[in-house]
Amino acid sequence: MTFISVEFLILFSITAVLVAVCKDSKKRQLILLLASYIFYAYWDVRFLGLLILQTCVSYGIALQIANVDDCKKRKRYCTVGVTVLLAILGFFKYFNFFSSSFQSILGYEYEMMNIILPVGISFYTFQAISYMVDVYRKTTPVCREFYKVSLYISFFPQLVAGPIVRADDFLPQLERNHDIRLLNVEAALQIFLFGLFKKIVIADRLAVSVDAVFAMPSEYDAASIICAVIAYSLQIYCDFSGYSDMAIGVAKFFGYDLCRNFNMPYISKNPTEFWKRWHISLSLWLQNYLYISLGGNRKGILRQYRNLMITMISGGLWHGADWTFVLWGFMHGVALVGHKIFLKYKEKYQLSFRNEFLKKAANMISIGATYCFVCIGWIFFRAESVGQAFIILRRIMTRADGIHYIYSFTIVYGIIILLCHLYGVWKNNGQGIYPVLKLDCFWNKVVVCVVLGLILVFSYQGDNAFVYFQF
Repeated sequence: MTFISVEFLILFSITAVLVAVCKDSKKRQLILLLASYIFYAYWDVRFLGLLILQTCVSYGIALQIANVDDCKKRKRYCTVGVTVLLAILGFFKYFNFFSSSFQSILGYEYEMMNIILPVGISFYTFQAISYMVDVYRKTTPVCREFYKVSLYISFFPQLVAGPIVRADDFLPQLERNHDIRLLNVEAALQIFLFGLFKKIVIADRLAVSVDAVFAMPSEYDAASIICAVIAYSLQIYCDFSGYSDMAIGVAKFFGYDLCRNFNMPYISKNPTEFWKRWHISLSLWLQNYLYISLGGNRKGILRQYRNLMITMISGGLWHGADWTFVLWGFMHGVALVGHKIFLKYKEKYQLSFRNEFLKKAANMISIGATYCFVCIGWIFFRAESVGQAFIILRRIMTRADGIHYIYSFTIVYGIIILLCHLYGVWKNNGQGIYPVLKLDCFWNKVVVCVVLGLILVFSYQGDNAFVYFQF
């Protein structure tokens, strides 16, 4: 069940009516919890038990941590809980990956287990882990109501593809009674439509050219491959940020606020800024629960660089069990370390432009260079194998001949996204803007209806699976 399905519309409508009719806060939360379990069970009812199991582990371990004062026991309980959840995630997501790697190393083949990857397991596992760790660190008070912890981990708008929500952001919201208010409904509708437009009008249409070129990269010329790589950078951004927008909109309808997950990442001037704007909830999770746990920047420069590399490689592996994702994470780790080194030299030798024109020119060059680097990374992220990624890079660098295929929608949507980014820079000091209008004005209603009409007319009718469902 996806946001773009009749089944979801039915589930959402029934849930909305029940929540509106019910006035008791606990019953409303139980209705949302039941809707979340139905939403997840629709994918594969067998994995609903896995979601509940992870919830039980997180809830039970957090209670044990809160009930003892001894630091060693608290740490032991937390370690056990994190290990169990990571073991579950590792088995379903990485068992076949490591098995096939061992086959290659050992030089012989054996029958692989047919393990199905539960949808969204990476997202809700990270939320369950963060809750236990926050209770251990005493940054979040333990929640003794099982249904509240369950709703936090399985809240259906962000269950299968994020954003990854922190317990200290979500659990306090459960202490309030959320009525379905008109202002929330208006904002929710517009945010949802904004995400829907990015997904089914932009991302799904761009996927046509991306899939064609990446399926047979050796058949296309360098210009076509470059165009496809740019198209993929726009596709994955609009696909994933579109889902996040829709999730934020659905949650907003019921009165819950989810964190922003994207903030115009392609205007980043360096890799560090990129990861503050791209998949923000994952970046913060890796920083708070992995990078800091490894020591962060507290134990010297070399260890800081090591911790950055481990964090980014782990982030790459989180996205998928393949060496392409490992290399993608490695590339970004090297870029982050390189940027840290550059900043030290910049500060030491006071490398900066005083002339405003030169400063702006340097910023534009930095944005272009960062975007080019990110696109090179996307080649490894999208490629079917490491070998295919290097074939693509080689054909680009050698300006290879082949089929010439420049997809017109790449140019059109590229210009639209560029204009939106420029508007954010001009209107909101480089921050993204949700186009939420007050619908008490006639012309604002017209604008929303026009957007809805554009979605109906230009939406792509083919496969509309979300990219991040596979992670």
